[in-house]
Amino acid sequence: MRAARLIKMVLLLQSRPAMTAAELARELEVSERTVTRDAQALSEAGVPVYADRGRAGGYRLIGGYRTRLTGLHRSEAEALFLSGVPGALREMGLQDAASAARLKVSAALLPSLRDASRTAAQRFHLDAPSWFKEPGTPEPLPAVADAVWDDRRITARYRRGDSEVERELEPYGLVLKAGVWYLCARVADRGSFRVYRIDRFTAVEVGEERFSRDQGFELPAFWEERAEQFARSILRAEVVVRLSGEGVRRLPYALDPRSARDALAAAGTPDDDGRVTVTLPVESEEVAHTQLSALGPEVEVLAPEGLRERFAEDARRLADLYGT
Repeated sequence: MRAARLIKMVLLLQSRPAMTAAELARELEVSERTVTRDAQALSEAGVPVYADRGRAGGYRLIGGYRTRLTGLHRSEAEALFLSGVPGALREMGLQDAASAARLKVSAALLPSLRDASRTAAQRFHLDAPSWFKEPGTPEPLPAVADAVWDDRRITARYRRGDSEVERELEPYGLVLKAGVWYLCARVADRGSFRVYRIDRFTAVEVGEERFSRDQGFELPAFWEERAEQFARSILRAEVVVRLSGEGVRRLPYALDPRSARDALAAAGTPDDDGRVTVTLPVESEEVAHTQLSALGPEVEVLAPEGLRERFAEDARRLADLYGT
């Protein structure tokens, strides 16, 4: 346990010019006193760690000290080669850089671990696009990806309804969701963060000016928050339904899973027929008709009346097709 922590400490110090005891303690999930003891142990073992005192102080490695990747276990080496997404790297124009990086990592590994890339590729593959959709690479994506890497401002024109809008953006990060690329960016003249679909950009110009990145910005947390806001923002209507036990089981597969689970948690006890009455948030009656149709006879729509009548008409047409 301690040996793994010491290795992680060295790697952390290799990746940054300096780290305070508090920063190391947070990363290593130990106390600052333990960080001090670990630094002393590394120094005694020949790793050139030293500490600067004062407000700008911290732990550093002397003279650009580097350690080779000889301490990796097989599972760690294989996991390392799973960290890339080949299709996404290709679309961002980073395929050659990723290939070169994998070769360098392989060369640094012990001979017994150099087949890690092959064994990982034989066992795991990520296919990001959703089913029945032709994957397409938005033309501006490589330029946007370069701007994200270099913290360069971009001027982007994008489609909004029937018109085009131009914005100066500070591109913070890219997200690939179900085969669709999104840019998380700060609007330069407003300071607010927004999400843009890359395939709606009609033109992108990467400027020479770099922006100062907000160090408190965390892309995964930002995306999770915005994705949840979006999912809830489009649920503007409500329908009331009665579900059989099978309908309850299948509901999260027909609607937004989180909204379905929340609605079921708020539902009352089953009636004498074993059916549960549930109020569901939906995007619209039209969308609800499409989604709930997948449940067939396991759902009965109680309200609104217009939607109930649509299902009644569906039932009459089915009866005509299959006989009463």
